[in-house]
Amino acid sequence: MPIHESQLETWSHAGAQEQSKNTYASIKATLEDTNAPYVIREFDTFLQGSYGNSTNIYADSDVDIVIRLSSINYFDVSQLNAGDKERFDKHRSPGSYSQKNFKEEVFSWLTQKYGSGVKAGKKAIFVPGNGTRRDADVLVCTRHLRYTSYPAETGPVYRDGICFWTSDGDKIVNYPKRHLENCTTKNQSTSTRFKSNVRIFKNWRNRMVKDGYLGSGVAPSYFIEGMLWNIPNQNFVSSYQQTFLNCMAWLKQCDPQELLCASQYHYLLRTNSKVCWNTDDYNQFRSALVQHWNDS
Repeated sequence: MPIHESQLETWSHAGAQEQSKNTYASIKATLEDTNAPYVIREFDTFLQGSYGNSTNIYADSDVDIVIRLSSINYFDVSQLNAGDKERFDKHRSPGSYSQKNFKEEVFSWLTQKYGSGVKAGKKAIFVPGNGTRRDADVLVCTRHLRYTSYPAETGPVYRDGICFWTSDGDKIVNYPKRHLENCTTKNQSTSTRFKSNVRIFKNWRNRMVKDGYLGSGVAPSYFIEGMLWNIPNQNFVSSYQQTFLNCMAWLKQCDPQELLCASQYHYLLRTNSKVCWNTDDYNQFRSALVQHWNDS
């Protein structure tokens, strides 16, 4: 028996909003405090992740906050021709302040404001919650520009993203604002059905982990959003059961190596990539969905 429509409808609901909203407002105010040691730098703060993208479910606990240094830029000029590269080099002025310096100052400030519970993780800085504030992960990063052209007549053309280094020394380049914009457009184009179905698939993943169908960590929420973003809009219909069948049928017949992350700037599936979903994990997730559907 397939999972009942009423269960899928329950899973489609958004998680708690008010406490997440208050958490972001509180930590954003702290990060932008005029007494912060990095206040003379140019930076911006914004949301990413499930709460930022309105795909959060009740099981989601952390609020994901980005603080991005923009007074210096890291860059990728591998796509520029020789003439464009020469023009880029003429306009480039190296800086002495780095992403490492910025992260050290942000970590010191957050520790000063929130205490010893603040911890540096592999990617982000963990800020513990309290009675009115949820746990939060603060990603400290730098603006990253991937140049596609640098013509003499007009301004340069580039992809605007973020970059940071993990505690293992791996450089990560991503595009969270583009991801959010594309998911919002997708939601509008599907009569708001896209994000409700993302929440269904996330809740479904959690249930499969609990029931032993899927290992923990196999299907991160970011990649679930990306998987569903690729599916053509007409497959998102009023029935959640039929939408599931439509999505699974489309994924079965598509070329998985052509799927993109929702930002459109990375492939969704690749093996041994820091920014892509491991292909074996993706296949395991799809198989578990089918098995769980058939067993329910």
